[in-house]
Amino acid sequence: MTTLHDKVPKGLNHKEAEVYRHLDSTKLPRHIAIIMDGNGRWARRRHMPRVAGHRAGVAAVRSTVETAARIHIPALTLYAFSEENWKKRPASEVGFLMSLLSRYLKAEVPTLNENNIRLEYIGREYELPRDVQERMGWARAATAHNTGMVLTLALNYSARTELVDAFRSMIRAASQNGGIDHLRIDEQTVSEHLYTRHLPDPDLVVRTSGELRLSNFLLWQLAYAEIYVTSTLWPDFRGVHLLEGIAEYQKRERRYGGLNHNDAHHQAEVVKA
Repeated sequence: MTTLHDKVPKGLNHKEAEVYRHLDSTKLPRHIAIIMDGNGRWARRRHMPRVAGHRAGVAAVRSTVETAARIHIPALTLYAFSEENWKKRPASEVGFLMSLLSRYLKAEVPTLNENNIRLEYIGREYELPRDVQERMGWARAATAHNTGMVLTLALNYSARTELVDAFRSMIRAASQNGGIDHLRIDEQTVSEHLYTRHLPDPDLVVRTSGELRLSNFLLWQLAYAEIYVTSTLWPDFRGVHLLEGIAEYQKRERRYGGLNHNDAHHQAEVVKA
């Protein structure tokens, strides 16, 4: 195992460095997805309004993104705003979240550029307010030249809606290429029409606040991802918690439906007998 005792990246704090030193550099995830949950409970425990939890969650985003970039994770996707949030939350809370997003993008672009991070989005962007779409486009363009980690924000996102949009895209492509008789549906084709077609599937999905569900997030892409759940509420989550999740991930044996080495050896001996 290649440990990282002498190769701690610049910018990690003491706690982050201690965890990082015990990681295996050959087993860092290529893509980490995070379900950011617990803002409301964080605020409620402090007798504060829900919006205070959302505001506090910005610091968690900043710490997590910077740590992931510093250890050279190729892709990080954050579940920022679900389609259900858009449709089921009070209008005042949705309005605050849209304003918070715009302020975050404006404030964080210099930091993203400093860390060589390229910003992307998944979800039905066109349903968001026009001024928010414009700010999103500005931030994407301002980081487009960066060659490091790809940070993807899932905004107005739903995995089921993504699949619906993918199937519609496949049918539309077939209709422009000889008609529906030319429609081909297989796993590769579906993947090529997803919002995430430019990304590898996540190796690790992190869920904060202790909840044990995927909440309609990347259902196709997470088929073989390792799941790490922490009871830490999102506003309290920091880069060190991300590294702890990676450490747990590295303890797992990823078999993709196959056998591990010992089981395979035993099976071979049984067949010989």
